[in-house]
Amino acid sequence: MVYKNILFICSANKQRSKTAEDYFSAKYPKKTFTSAGTNLKICKREGTNPLTIELLEEADLIFVMENMHKKQIIDFLGDKLTKDITILNISDLYKYYSKELIDILEDKLGKYFEKIFAL
Repeated sequence: MVYKNILFICSANKQRSKTAEDYFSAKYPKKTFTSAGTNLKICKREGTNPLTIELLEEADLIFVMENMHKKQIIDFLGDKLTKDITILNISDLYKYYSKELIDILEDKLGKYFEKIFAL
């Protein structure tokens, strides 16, 4: 399978998912990385990207930062959810583009992306 559209999801789309989007976009410029937040009120207030059905439908791969994000998506979509969601287990402890967060993202996804994007 060709993976072109990768979606990262956290709560507010300010720190974790936005870092993942920006970091991997720079590393793999031929792929499309997007990020969004599940908390629509915070996203609206902060001017960040809220999660939409369209983003979920367009994504070839979906990564959430915590289990609660997956639960929110399942509650929102119910039986309409046809894609796998991978939980990264990254707590909301990190600032945007912090070295610690980049290291965690690279540790969890670096080799995986190298493998699937080489296909």
